[in-house]
Amino acid sequence: VQWSLLLAVAAVAGSLCQRFTGLPKVVGYSLVGAMAGFAGFSGAVWPLQGIGLFLLELGVAVVLFETGGRVPLRWFRHNPMVLVQSLAESALAYFAVHAVLAWLDTPARVAGPLALMAMAASPAVLTRVVADTRAAGPVTERAIVLTTLSTLYALTLGTAGAAGVGSDGGWLAGLGAVARVLGMSIVVAVALALLLRVALRYMSPTSENTALLLLALIAAATAMAAGLGGSAPLAALLGGMLLKQIHPGPWSWPRQLGTASTLLTMLMFVLVSTVAAQGHWSAPVAGLALALIVARLVAKAAGVALGNAGSGASWRQALWLGCAMTPMSAVALLVASQFVVDEPTIVGEQIASVALPAILLMEVLGAVLATLALHRAGETRKSAP
Repeated sequence: VQWSLLLAVAAVAGSLCQRFTGLPKVVGYSLVGAMAGFAGFSGAVWPLQGIGLFLLELGVAVVLFETGGRVPLRWFRHNPMVLVQSLAESALAYFAVHAVLAWLDTPARVAGPLALMAMAASPAVLTRVVADTRAAGPVTERAIVLTTLSTLYALTLGTAGAAGVGSDGGWLAGLGAVARVLGMSIVVAVALALLLRVALRYMSPTSENTALLLLALIAAATAMAAGLGGSAPLAALLGGMLLKQIHPGPWSWPRQLGTASTLLTMLMFVLVSTVAAQGHWSAPVAGLALALIVARLVAKAAGVALGNAGSGASWRQALWLGCAMTPMSAVALLVASQFVVDEPTIVGEQIASVALPAILLMEVLGAVLATLALHRAGETRKSAP
């Protein structure tokens, strides 16, 4: 009953937010979830576990499967500077956040996971902003690709890092953990892509049954990947990328998913903000969270600028591209949750105390900044506030 009423309020708030402020609905969803979390809503627990964790992973997996299908691998061959931009902004975000937190006397076992979390932008927030503002253009497409790739890096390294917590094997153990996570995720991704490819030979891409089959297979892959030691969102992302290569035709099922996909997305944003609001807020924690946010913003903008020369984008477009990549949401929460679960000590508490406020702030403010960036780039069909 609590969740039903909370989602009903979130749906109304999202609609009113878009109607009266011009901001995307995700801002309304997140604000409702945050207020519920601050009020002591008991329907979401931290760290994530059980059905709440599965639903969050499923929502992220559906989004990443679709965005994975929008990553044009042939584009990197003709324009490798886009890949350089992706690697530069993610690497700079990691090292900048780690350095700033270390300068503020944060223990290395806390700074490392937080830096990995900061690598990931949020394809879920960005795609909702794009849908609500009807944005289209080079900045929009490049922002979706770069956020998806940063998610790929963060999920691989974050899941592997959490699995290797407490290991004394050094670099070899770390590489082994990355190989295990990536390997099992690839196995699930290949199975998902091949099953869908076979289904598309006999089922219409525009059929609602095809969309339901897609959702069911992603749900099965989400459960299997987690059980086999891989990453469910990573498997969905890789599955979408692989299916796009073996089935390059246009995808029509995102429209057919309709209400089911919208409900999952809304639930994901409400769940993230509700959980994130349960963090222990204090002045020292707020200072560390703001330092993380500022270092991340500067690093991502610098990384995009570093790879902009020869990428085919103007410097003005690069500026708005950097701003469009600011949101953090479900992926960052999943990475942080993995570390907290695998190290339930004072270290896990310190990670959560900084990660949760940063995620909540950047889910809301990131959506606002992304909306303004796409509007200033001249790619939205609705006016921004």
